[in-house]
Amino acid sequence: MIVAVELFYWLIGLLLAGVAIMAARDPANPRRWSTALFWALYAALYLAGEAMAPVGAGAMMILMALIAGFGGVRAGGHVTLSGAARTASARRLGHWLFVPALVIPFVTILFSTLLKDVRIDARFLLDPKNLTLVSLGCGAVAALAVACWLTRASPLQGMREARRLIDAIGWALVLPHMLAVLGLLFVEAGVGKAVAHVVTDYVNMESRLVAVAVYCVGMALFTIVMGNGFAAFPVMAGGVGIPVLVHQYGANPALMAAIGMFSAYCGTLMTPMAANFNIVPAALLELPDRNAVIKAQIPTALPLLAANILLLYFLMNL
Repeated sequence: MIVAVELFYWLIGLLLAGVAIMAARDPANPRRWSTALFWALYAALYLAGEAMAPVGAGAMMILMALIAGFGGVRAGGHVTLSGAARTASARRLGHWLFVPALVIPFVTILFSTLLKDVRIDARFLLDPKNLTLVSLGCGAVAALAVACWLTRASPLQGMREARRLIDAIGWALVLPHMLAVLGLLFVEAGVGKAVAHVVTDYVNMESRLVAVAVYCVGMALFTIVMGNGFAAFPVMAGGVGIPVLVHQYGANPALMAAIGMFSAYCGTLMTPMAANFNIVPAALLELPDRNAVIKAQIPTALPLLAANILLLYFLMNL
C-alpha cells in the first residue's frame, strides 16, 4: 500500500516529540524536564515501537507510569490571544469555525468508501487492513490544512494548540493506550480463565438470560474497574462470551462482541477511571464537582445496559 497506518503513527510520534521539546523549553512549567521526558517516551513508542524489544517498550511504559504517579507531568505556560482578539476572530470566521471539525468525518467516509479499492501500480492507495484508521488520519491532516487556511495560521500554531490541549488533559491522554495493554496482560495472566471458573462454579449458567446478564454486566463492571472497554473485552469474552454464549448457546460471535463492547461503554459512562472521558471534561469546563459528568451520565448508562441485555438475549442466535 502507499498510505499505510504506520505513517500516522510516525506523525503522532512527531507531534508528541514536538510537545516534549516545547515542554523542555518552557520555564513556566515547574516540572518541565520530567514532563518533557514523559512525552518523549510516549513519542518514542509511536516512532520506534515496532523496532523495540517488548521488554524495552514495557520498561518505558512503567517509567511513564512512575513519572505520572509522582506528579512529574504538569501543565506549562501558554501564550493566548486576549479576549477581545478572540472575539474579533470568532466574528470574522463565524460558522466557518466548524468546517475543520466537519472535514474529518467527511474525508473519513469519502476515503473509506470511494478509495478503498483504488490501486496505483498494483499497490493499494490506502492500507486495506486499516482502511478506517488510515482514512481518519487523512481526514485529520486535511482538517489541519483547512484550519490553517481559514485562520491564516501556520502548522506551528497547530502544534502550539495541540500542546495546550495535551497539557490540559495531562497524563490521562495515555490511559486508553495503557488500559488496552492492561487487558492483553490480563489475558496472558489467565484472568479470563479465572473469571470463567468463578462464573461457572458459583452462577447458574443453565439459564440463557442469566448468562447474557452476567456477560453484559461483567463487561460494564470490568470497564468501571479498568476504565476502558478494550481492556475489559478480552477478559469477559474469554471468560464468558466465547465458552458460554458462543459454544454453549450458539450465539453469533459478531453480535456477542458488538453488544458486549456496547455494554462496556455503559461502564465507561460511570467510572472516574475513564479520566479522559469523565474527569478531563469537568476540569476543562472548570466544574465545581469533578464527578459531575459521571452523575449526568448514570441515568443514561443503566437503562442502556438493561437494553443491551435484552438485545443480546433476543438477537444472539441470528
